[in-house]
Amino acid sequence: MNLIIRLFITAIVAYLLTKVLPGVHFEGFSSAIIFAIVLGVLNIFVKPILGLFGLPLTIITLGLFALVINAVIILIADYFIDSMVVDGFWWALIFSVLLSFVTSLANSMFSDGE
Repeated sequence: MNLIIRLFITAIVAYLLTKVLPGVHFEGFSSAIIFAIVLGVLNIFVKPILGLFGLPLTIITLGLFALVINAVIILIADYFIDSMVVDGFWWALIFSVLLSFVTSLANSMFSDGE
């Protein structure tokens, strides 16, 4: 149940961010739900591989390269989802930073102490 709540929070936050950011677009809320599911799958399978390959750059940049990895994950999700459009790398970077920040705030507000 906790997983479904987190996916729903991610979908809501992503959908609301597209209303604020002009460079990221969803066709509807159902696209945001699909995005949350795809993002979860990419974070499980692809992000660790990118993190491993990018570890030297992450160390050199004191962790800032992890933001680039997050943006690449957003761009990969954009590639797989036809009803989502990201206008470029910088929009993906801004979207990923805001999505991470707001989602972590929302998850901490709605968590039940686990």
